[in-house]
Amino acid sequence: MKDTVTKTDFARAADKHMKIITEKLSIPQERPRLSRSRLIELLQRGMAAYSTTIISGRAGTGKTLLAADFARQCGRRVAWYRVDAADNDPRVFFQYLLESVRAQRPGFRFSLPETGPSLSEAEAQRLAEALAYALQESAPAPLLMVVEDLHLIYDEEWVAHFFGRLIALLPTDIHLLIVARSVPPTPLWRLRSKQALLVMDESWLAFTLDEARELFVSYGLDDQAALDPFMLCYGRAAMLDQIARQISDSSQDTGACTSVIRQYFSLPAA
Repeated sequence: MKDTVTKTDFARAADKHMKIITEKLSIPQERPRLSRSRLIELLQRGMAAYSTTIISGRAGTGKTLLAADFARQCGRRVAWYRVDAADNDPRVFFQYLLESVRAQRPGFRFSLPETGPSLSEAEAQRLAEALAYALQESAPAPLLMVVEDLHLIYDEEWVAHFFGRLIALLPTDIHLLIVARSVPPTPLWRLRSKQALLVMDESWLAFTLDEARELFVSYGLDDQAALDPFMLCYGRAAMLDQIARQISDSSQDTGACTSVIRQYFSLPAA
C-alpha cells in the first residue's frame, strides 16, 4: 500500500509552529544501579520473536529504567518518545512520534494529514497503514521505537485502533516498545494470542533474591542484608534501591539495617 496521504495547509502550519520539546524525544539519562541482565535477555529475545513489547507496571517497578537500559544495549538506533497527558490530541501525538523517527532515520518521509482533536476508527487505521508503509520505505537500519507513558492517553479510542493496526503491519526491522503503568486497551491486549505482542508485567519486573543481593552488594553492603527488605517489598525495584541507599548512608551494621527497614515500612520497634 502506497502512502497517498498528502500534506495539508493545517499539517504544514503544525510543522512550522508547533514547538517540539526535545527532552521528550531523548532516552532518560538516569541509569539503573544494577543492569538487569535477565530482563535484558528476555527483551532481546522478544525483539527477535515479536513485533511489539509492552512493559507494564506501577510507578516504582523499574520499567522506565529497564527500557532505557535496554535501549542503550539493543544494538539498534532508538526513536524515543515520552508521552504527556496533553498528547491525547492526535495532532500533537503524531508530530512527536514522527519527529522521533525522523531524528533516527533522516530518509524517513511521511506527510501528516489534516485531523481534528480525535480520529475515527477508519482514520486511525489508515494512518497506521500509511506509517507502516513509510517505515518500510525508509529502512537503512533496524530501529527500536519506544513510546513511554502511553497509559496517559489510553482513554482516547483512536489509540487502540491506531496501535492495533500498526503492530500488525510493522516491518520486520522495526520493534515497538511501549512503556506504561497499566495494561493496554482490550483490542491491543488480544494481540498476545497472535504472536505479535509480548507483555512484561510486574511479576516479570520484580527483583529476584539474587538480584536484590547483587543490588545491596553494589552499595557496599552484606548480601544477607537484602533478605528482609526483599521479603517485605516483594522485590519492588524502587523500594529495594531506596532501602539499600538509606542503609548505606547510615552505616553498614545490623542495627542500622534493622532501623531503616522498620522506619521504611512503619514497623513497631522490637
